[in-house]
Amino acid sequence: MRRILFYCFIFISSFFIHVQAQKITVTARIDSTQMWIGNQTRLSFEISQKPGQKVITPVFSDTIISGLELVENCKSDTVTNPDGHLLVTQNYVVTSFEDSLLYIPSFPFVAENETVWSKSLSLKVVQPFQIDTASNSIADIKQVFNTKFNWKEFIIKILIGLLILALCVLLFILISRLIRKKPVFESQNKTPELPPHVIAIAGLDKIKSEKLWQQNRTKEYHTELTDVLRVYIEKIYDIPCMEMTSEEILSHLNFLRFEQKSAYTSLKNILHLADLVKFAKWNALIDEHELSLNNAYLFVNQTKKEEPETVEVTKQAVEDVNKTV
Repeated sequence: MRRILFYCFIFISSFFIHVQAQKITVTARIDSTQMWIGNQTRLSFEISQKPGQKVITPVFSDTIISGLELVENCKSDTVTNPDGHLLVTQNYVVTSFEDSLLYIPSFPFVAENETVWSKSLSLKVVQPFQIDTASNSIADIKQVFNTKFNWKEFIIKILIGLLILALCVLLFILISRLIRKKPVFESQNKTPELPPHVIAIAGLDKIKSEKLWQQNRTKEYHTELTDVLRVYIEKIYDIPCMEMTSEEILSHLNFLRFEQKSAYTSLKNILHLADLVKFAKWNALIDEHELSLNNAYLFVNQTKKEEPETVEVTKQAVEDVNKTV
């Protein structure tokens, strides 16, 4: 009985020693044992090892063996098995340009003092067509692969290009209008602008109908009268009259003394009387008030510029001007 127990103990101990000694396992495989010349296949090594265990694996540079070239270097992938061991997979993409049977030998994998060898493999590389050795022309390893034209991708690229072009044009128009200080969107039903003399006459008619000086509002009367003339002169002669004194306006219109003397004299009398009333509190006579208004009509009628194409001014247009003056 003791002898049986002794033999059982020796058997169990040797089994555990054997299991403990077998620390790593290596499996080598190739996806295809036969391929056409120039094609690619995958060579992989699977290493089962304990966590934290250091394993020294073979290192390849450009080739695995002579005639079997590397296309992609090693790519490792590690997973954990249910028994707690790590399964490390090393993948290599290889190719060959020789019509031959390649023998892939065993490779050593070293863990501590233990060396495990992978199994040997073989790969047959086949030439898919007959080569004319008598011809001096160079033949392709593989036939040229013609891809189908992708109309969908082509149309999408055209649409994207047109969209970018439209956005560039729109951006250019917006920047141009902003630089020139023009409105971005112009109204299609824009009312044609009336001639300056029509607007001025309408303003004078409004002042005449209000009868401000008859209500002892002489300062307001002469202010409105000179404002109508200032706006008119600014549009006709492009002079910023609203920012000038009476003397500055007359200085800019000095040429009228020779071309239209009566118009210049009328304007001069209007501005001087207005300055006296507004700043010197001058009590003008009734005739002087009426004379200033008549002189204003005279100045506008003598200096107005007729358009090449006569603009017909309707009664409604004049009324619209009266509302805005």
